[in-house]
Amino acid sequence: MKYKSQKIAYYFFAFSMLLLFLQICYGFVMGFARIGYDVLHEWIPFNEARTTHTNLLVVWLLSGFMGAAYYIIPEEGDRELEWPWLGMVQFWSLAVVAVTAVIGFHFSWWEGRKFLEIPRELDYLVVVNVLAFIANIGMTLYKSKRKTTTAGIIFFGLFAAALFYLPGMIDSDNQTIDSFFRWWVVHLWVEGVWELIMGGILSFLLIKLTGIDREVIEKWLYVIVGLTFLSGILGIGHHYYFIGTPNYWLWIGGFFSALEPLAFLGMAIFAITMSKKGGRNHPNMLALKWSLACSILSFVGAGFLGFAHTLPNINVWTHGTLVTGMHGHLAFWGAYASLVLAIITYALPQITGRKLFDTGIAEYAFWASNIGMVAMTTAFGVAGVAQVVLERRMGMDFLAVQTEIQPHFIGLLLAATLFTSGILAYIYVFVKSGLPRQDLGEIYDK
Repeated sequence: MKYKSQKIAYYFFAFSMLLLFLQICYGFVMGFARIGYDVLHEWIPFNEARTTHTNLLVVWLLSGFMGAAYYIIPEEGDRELEWPWLGMVQFWSLAVVAVTAVIGFHFSWWEGRKFLEIPRELDYLVVVNVLAFIANIGMTLYKSKRKTTTAGIIFFGLFAAALFYLPGMIDSDNQTIDSFFRWWVVHLWVEGVWELIMGGILSFLLIKLTGIDREVIEKWLYVIVGLTFLSGILGIGHHYYFIGTPNYWLWIGGFFSALEPLAFLGMAIFAITMSKKGGRNHPNMLALKWSLACSILSFVGAGFLGFAHTLPNINVWTHGTLVTGMHGHLAFWGAYASLVLAIITYALPQITGRKLFDTGIAEYAFWASNIGMVAMTTAFGVAGVAQVVLERRMGMDFLAVQTEIQPHFIGLLLAATLFTSGILAYIYVFVKSGLPRQDLGEIYDK
């Protein structure tokens, strides 16, 4: 850790770990409800659990991205954060908004728009919070001693994420118009600007972990950014197929959705190539494993499995089924969750001064969580295909189909148990690492 203000990242990382654990808890509530053991229905109905589960995902990933930025920007800019006090104020305000939203969901205090359920009052607080964050890292970069492509891409991605949050606040009584702008947030985040953030953070990690020259890695970064904008923006069309929009979106969505895997394939090739060319035997190889897992699983989950059901003639059958759950779980895990865990694995020893990345339990956390998630994705996929055949093709009643596919959710719960054991192991290592140290220094150089 070169600068004292970098330790602010620790608090965002710790908050991410807490919200990740809560997200998993709500996932188990839904999993047991799927096999008929909805014993918490009186207190946590399925719809509340689903809303809380997905919103916790978004917030813990955003908290992880913010923590990553607070760690990376000072190091890339070679100066202290401009306003460290504002970083801590922004952290506590984010925590208050998140906790208020979770509590509010259990009192039916929400907007009712899928993935954007938090009430409008909290939307304004989110905007203020993110503006404070953007101002802090933006001014730090503006006054920095050096300008790097990696830092610039991270800042632009985070700034664009803030910008594309605003269309989700447009009110309309027309369902088509409402859905049209809602996807400007949901799609253009996860299949657009978040990919820029992913590319920037991955670039930073590979520079640090492989020893490859910065110029080489950042040239790859330009290619990935180009592929992201080429495909991701108009790829939004695959959300416009059946919501009342003109038919030309079938052609636009289908064509650009077919191109979207290229950006993720580029990231996978990028990470694997850089790791092979790297001449440095970095002591924290577990961070490199998380980085490679991020790039590979993002291609499989977001790229390949996304493409597998976003062509119009396929999506007409799979839309709204568990096939989407298959794609969504591995996509978010590979592209973004693994990325956050990678930067935490790299930065935490620097922040706390404790080298716990080469322990057996840290290795177990990596393998158990990744194998568990792949198994969960497989269970979702089998259940989703069965649902499409029985319900969409054969015309069976929805509830009858849910009964038929219950055995697959038993397998999913077993896989989720393995996954959760890995996450608990990761959190254990995080807690055992302790609080941020007060002295400065690069422990990897010692």
